Amino acid sequence: MAAGRSGDTSHLYDGKTIRASAPSRKKIAGRMTGSSDIPKDAVPEVHVPSFVESLFGGPLIPKMKFLPADRMVQTLQLVGGGLMMILAVLTYLITPVDGTFWNSFALWIGFDALGQILHLLIVVSALGAGFYGIFRRDARGLLASYVLFILISLRFAASKVNFESGVLDGLDEGWVKFLLVIYAVSLVMYIEVTNGIIRFSMLDTSIRTGEVYVMNVKKVLSKYHISLIITPLIATFVALATLMINVIIPWFFGIFDPETAHRLSESVELTSVYGVALGTMLVFLIVATIFAANIPLRIQQWRESSD
Repeated sequence: MAAGRSGDTSHLYDGKTIRASAPSRKKIAGRMTGSSDIPKDAVPEVHVPSFVESLFGGPLIPKMKFLPADRMVQTLQLVGGGLMMILAVLTYLITPVDGTFWNSFALWIGFDALGQILHLLIVVSALGAGFYGIFRRDARGLLASYVLFILISLRFAASKVNFESGVLDGLDEGWVKFLLVIYAVSLVMYIEVTNGIIRFSMLDTSIRTGEVYVMNVKKVLSKYHISLIITPLIATFVALATLMINVIIPWFFGIFDPETAHRLSESVELTSVYGVALGTMLVFLIVATIFAANIPLRIQQWRESSD
């Protein structure tokens, strides 16, 4: 301290109010009376949940923002778009309009062509929603596409598995089942790949923004590539076991009694929807047995120990 100067600085604060921090704008806005000029940033955001959000305890599909797609996501987008085009063509070819409720409605009002128009419109809508969901990476568009592709395959008044129109007219049973297997595998892979677009977009965004740190990302990608090979193999097995039940059961009984096997091969029940239902039941029994034996966990433990 220099000579002749006092260290008292209280006179500098005479008549002044000292604050530790800036006043809260929301607090001031709450105390304002007789004025409607409330700052916009002082008004809290209030989200009123919709009926669906109230029912499920939150948004069914939350809105997500991603960074620009990296190479992995772009590859999945191209693959997903190609699978969707194949699925749309197969869906229109192998799912006739007979047995759908929109065709029944068209027949009821006397406008037969309306059923085919609505059938084509559903396929086009599924394509549009799929393209929007894939390239905008919007899960809501993908969900709408899934629902439309599954809806068009539902039948309420028909059980035929033959094609009576277009280039597929006159195909034998073997080709019919082959196309149905390709359709089933395409649907499963379309859902798997498009879900991968959203999952890897979330992972890439979290890594690039520093929210999470993932060690050995290449190992994660390699495991996903392996799953893209295993998934269609499992889907093909399930579809074949379901549709070829009228061949599998006679072959099994042929080991013990060829005559019984011959009668089963000509059974009406095995070659109709009852046979498909029986095949579905057997497939689910096999899957239930695998999970009851906890085989997936054992496979995972074996892979981790080998790594």
